[in-house]
Amino acid sequence: MRLTSVLMAGLLSSLAATTAMSANFTDGVIKIGVLNDQSGTYSDLSGQGSVWAAKKAVEDYCKANKCDEKIEVVFADHQNKPDVGSSIARRWYDVDGVDVIVDVPTSSVAFAVSDITKEKNKVFLDSGAGASELTGKKCSPNFIHWTYDTWALANGTGSAIVKEGGKTWFFITADYAFGKALERDTAAAVKKLGGKVLGDVRHPFPAQDFSSFLLQAQGSGAKIIGLANAGADTINAIKQAAEFGIVQGGQNLAGLLVFLTDIHALGLKTAQGLLLTTAWYWDTSDANRAFAKEFAAANKGNYPTMVQAGVYSAVTHYLKAVHALGSDADGAKIVAKMKEMPTDDKLFGKGTIRPDGRKIHDMLLVEVKKPSESKGAWDYYKIRTKIPAAEAFRPMSEGGCPLVNKS
Repeated sequence: MRLTSVLMAGLLSSLAATTAMSANFTDGVIKIGVLNDQSGTYSDLSGQGSVWAAKKAVEDYCKANKCDEKIEVVFADHQNKPDVGSSIARRWYDVDGVDVIVDVPTSSVAFAVSDITKEKNKVFLDSGAGASELTGKKCSPNFIHWTYDTWALANGTGSAIVKEGGKTWFFITADYAFGKALERDTAAAVKKLGGKVLGDVRHPFPAQDFSSFLLQAQGSGAKIIGLANAGADTINAIKQAAEFGIVQGGQNLAGLLVFLTDIHALGLKTAQGLLLTTAWYWDTSDANRAFAKEFAAANKGNYPTMVQAGVYSAVTHYLKAVHALGSDADGAKIVAKMKEMPTDDKLFGKGTIRPDGRKIHDMLLVEVKKPSESKGAWDYYKIRTKIPAAEAFRPMSEGGCPLVNKS
């Protein structure tokens, strides 16, 4: 009788533990929300490709590890509007049971989502937005900035161009948080190396006609015209600059945030020689090449950008942390666990996450190949230099993150 009681007590204890574990995984479901631009300026560099990358991360993780609970990936289009992004984030957290939001290009949307995520104690892993303030004064215990930021771009591309003689600059800047941050960080890097900024002009986001902005840049006489924008805005500006004969006139363009999909849209004849900084490129390892091939098969032949690769990497590390904790209930605890654990995945390799939420890894300064140098589809970059992780991102002491100041 006593043995039966002991066995029954053990069984009840086991059932209670199982029930508690299920409850910790929000009723047995880990829900990942991919929030990005599905139809506009940034849809090629994130969009459905990021949704596929998140699903692929789940698939690969669960092949290598036992996933007893259900893991679901949902997505939505924030239309690059902070109010739309905020509304989706609140509904996802309050009604739909989303535990973590990933991707989120457009810094103004990212700022809004970060605030809501902190309020709701969920998790936000940003691969698409660039503003370095996200790990500076606006850092959050519920946020990690995964792939790149404006400081890394400025000190990669901007510094390299100044060192090669591009001493005078004029900026054509997208008139929202990301563009302003990119211009500010690049201007600081230019001035630090003895260069000069001769002027700037802001364009609406998104924009189609860059003629008046290019004429102002042309009239400035600056050797370098810095494009502090991204996606379709960068593509349109570069195409129209070619029509104006700006490069033939002795000025050069600096694409401060250029994606692989942008080069594909421009073509090597137009984009050749362009210097840019990237966090990831498909043709640098066997694992990256295999990922790109599978991505292309599922995404109309397109190859992945660093943003989409970053989504894969971020989701992989999130799942590791959640399973190490045995719970997805407390966003701040999950982010703390993610910072505690070294990052390691097949696309980005090994890295770390700093207390300010900045994911640290090497960056690459690349040059766009000439058409004669390309060996096939999407073979667009040649590596100029690898920027070590320790140098690639802003020193934590210079960011002003309250999480760092309190530590």
